[in-house]
Amino acid sequence: MGGQASTTGSFPSLPCSRNADGNSDWMSALCAQLWDVPLHHLCIPGSHDTMTYGLNKKSPVSHTESRLLQLLAKVLPCVTVPAVLKWSVTQVLNVTEQLDAGVRYLDLRIAHMQEGSARNLHFVHMLYTAVLVEEVPTLRQLWARGQQVLLSYEDEGAVRRHQQLWPGIPYWWGNQVKPEKLIHYLEHMKSCGRPGGLFVAGINLTENLEYILVHPAGSLQKMTLPSLPCLTQWVREQCPGPGPCCTNIIAGDFIGVNTFVSDVIRLNDKLLGC
Repeated sequence: MGGQASTTGSFPSLPCSRNADGNSDWMSALCAQLWDVPLHHLCIPGSHDTMTYGLNKKSPVSHTESRLLQLLAKVLPCVTVPAVLKWSVTQVLNVTEQLDAGVRYLDLRIAHMQEGSARNLHFVHMLYTAVLVEEVPTLRQLWARGQQVLLSYEDEGAVRRHQQLWPGIPYWWGNQVKPEKLIHYLEHMKSCGRPGGLFVAGINLTENLEYILVHPAGSLQKMTLPSLPCLTQWVREQCPGPGPCCTNIIAGDFIGVNTFVSDVIRLNDKLLGC
């Protein structure tokens, strides 16, 4: 797929043959010894809250947020929405650029905006995106290109009604401000044993009200970027495979600002020594 991921930074080369597009086709460029490895035994890079690049200062507050926040957004929209926006945006690359960068797990949160058209579905993370669901590549379009998609859905009723859907993929969400505490949570989850199938270890930090009040000029990006070296070190120490402490999908924020995607892809080389 086309994109501009190369403009955000360079990605280190990996062992085995890879094309000039960097990580855009990394799965097909894996060493032949890995072609028969189950997907849940590979390490796969993912993006957390994939579509939040589509948020802006005109984005309405989600109806699932607190009544107080919704009231403030109506009374003081010029103050409330920018403040919420700072803590809602987790990605700067659009979905095509993320895929070109090598991301193969997309975290899509879909909702109907009550004041909008009944036919329109928006992506949401505290705010509704301006990007509509129909504006991103569809399954039919991807299949027409010979590309394969696994679509998991958290709603069990929908999964029972539609055989094309996979059940929800477990997501290890630490809900932590500090990277050290997030890593402690992830290590605890690993010690309990990995799920049997696909699962996600989220290295995304999460703000809380106390942190926001102490950092009035802060943002999710300002909170996350200084923590990336610590989180990157943890990522590089992970191992794919069937073992109880092995990792599978690793999802993060702000794809493209560092070597996260390449670091996760490179973990699969550890399987060559097994």
